[in-house]
Amino acid sequence: MIESTVHDGEGRDPKVPVRDASTLMPKQPIDRLVRPVAHFLHIEATSGIVLMICTVVAIGLANSPWADSYLSVWKTEVGFSFGSWEFQHSLRHIINDGLMALFFFVIGLEVKRELVHGALADIRSAILPIAAALGGMVVPAGIYLALQYDQPAARGWGIPMATDIAFVVGCLALLGSRVPNSLRVLLLSLAIVDDIGAIIVIAIGYTNDLDLRFLMLAGVGIGIVHFFSRVGIRRFPPYIVAGLVAWFAFHESGVHATLAGVILGLMTPAKATIVPSHFYEYLNSTSESFGGGDWTSFKGRAAKVREVQRLTRETVSPLEYLETTLHPWSSFLIIPVFALANAGVPFELANVSDPVAIAVVLGLLVGKPVGVLLFSAVTVWLGWAKMPERLTWRILTAGSFLAGIGFTMALFIDGLAFGDEGFDTAKTGVLIGSGLSAVCGMVLLLVMLPKAGVSRSEAS
Repeated sequence: MIESTVHDGEGRDPKVPVRDASTLMPKQPIDRLVRPVAHFLHIEATSGIVLMICTVVAIGLANSPWADSYLSVWKTEVGFSFGSWEFQHSLRHIINDGLMALFFFVIGLEVKRELVHGALADIRSAILPIAAALGGMVVPAGIYLALQYDQPAARGWGIPMATDIAFVVGCLALLGSRVPNSLRVLLLSLAIVDDIGAIIVIAIGYTNDLDLRFLMLAGVGIGIVHFFSRVGIRRFPPYIVAGLVAWFAFHESGVHATLAGVILGLMTPAKATIVPSHFYEYLNSTSESFGGGDWTSFKGRAAKVREVQRLTRETVSPLEYLETTLHPWSSFLIIPVFALANAGVPFELANVSDPVAIAVVLGLLVGKPVGVLLFSAVTVWLGWAKMPERLTWRILTAGSFLAGIGFTMALFIDGLAFGDEGFDTAKTGVLIGSGLSAVCGMVLLLVMLPKAGVSRSEAS
């Protein structure tokens, strides 16, 4: 083990080895503010809490005296022009097609990670969450279509299909250690499969007339990214440029631009370049450069630091590095901004009783748990999968209601189905259906799970 010694100006003995990275930096006044914030952001339920706050703010402002001003902000035209060509869209459109492409890139990374290293890597273990997710997509869509058959709003059939992973994680985190890990893994795997299903739904069900010229340009951009990977380019800027070309081409082709993010996420390598043991040998061999007085007189210090930074970065896969780097931005910036732009629904009693809102509510509140349980039961009955340890049908029934929290993706598909501003009645259905699903799931789990401090064997 490599041990460092430092003196931080506060009397620490320079002979005492430094084993904690936090002791390397001297304490600063800003730390008193940053550390509590950093601790809060690392709490598992935080992203769901932030999303909930932004949703409440959006709904509150949309039903306040400032509603017109608030809603008009998202209609503001932004863009740029080059000669006679211009790229001009509303702020809401830029958020939904631009910022959300980065969110879908993170989704693509998460899907790739689960397929390579996670719960979906072993097909035998993946069958149950895949079946549960399929049921949780097919049954809600079927309920919606049954209620909206031959109606103009039938185009919104994809709205109640997806599960919002941020809210599910938040609900499970609030319940703490009482939640069986098997239920946690099943619901999160289900949400990942749901995301894959939503991506397919967007590609097939909500693609406009295609412009083959731009579609070919998108293919060229994706091909360039693949070429960069094959020849071993390790820096991110070339990939960013090629990815932006692919995003723009998808946007102009009629295929939803967020699919560029998904494809690029799935293309990201999941294997590290440097074996950790080799990097350890390198650190041992180069540690003398940092010891004693040689480092202060060493002329190549900046180059050595860049070299160590570059090699350290290569000990984890690009997928892991990008996911951990971008996930906070996705959870604490992109999704909250999306909620502020899309969740502002003026509540009217007529909207609550509207057939579209009822179809969405029933799809989320009834269709989701019924689909999850039905397809899971059939899969287990056929012998294709087994119920995980410590997961009973009663607990799965309670947890399946949480799958009906469809907030983010449901609002997103609403915008695809009915235009950038979406359909107020559908949004009302999403908010009510997701809220009722969360309440039902939490209450049932509180009743059915063993109380804190009571073992599951004692509870059973």
